[in-house]
Amino acid sequence: MVNSKLSSYFFWPSNMSEQLSQIFSSYQRQGGALIPILQKVQEVSGYLPEEAISEIAQFLGLSNSEVYGVASFYAQFRFERQGEHTIKVCQGTACHVQGGQRILGAVERELGIQPGETTEDYKFSLERVACFGCCALAPVVVVDETVYGKMTIAKVKQILTKYLPGDDA
Repeated sequence: MVNSKLSSYFFWPSNMSEQLSQIFSSYQRQGGALIPILQKVQEVSGYLPEEAISEIAQFLGLSNSEVYGVASFYAQFRFERQGEHTIKVCQGTACHVQGGQRILGAVERELGIQPGETTEDYKFSLERVACFGCCALAPVVVVDETVYGKMTIAKVKQILTKYLPGDDA
């Protein structure tokens, strides 16, 4: 069953201003607090909503474009709501040689999405990754923090099923 903490993790609750005020209370109104605030907001929401960027800018006395400029510079920040589970498929050399592209294709077919997309129900987001450094386990898929090695097309469906509602992932 899905952890209730996770199910509320990936979107802003109706009390977004209260949540932001609580985050802001730990920081001074200085530009040096921008990245830690962005990180905390994303930790709470799973991404950086446009409304949050505006409130962060106002709190720090910056323009929206300054906040967005910093956030967009770093790959760690996301501007769209992500899925509850992130699936990363390695496309590094060892994984490629061992069929990583076929594994990625199987995940795409099972979920009906391409890398960089999220399922309509916000259950899964799919990412293509250059290398995990787990070459001995090639091909590799990582779901959230769990590494799955020696992947086959048959294992893709089996693993995804673990993360569907009603199953304990």
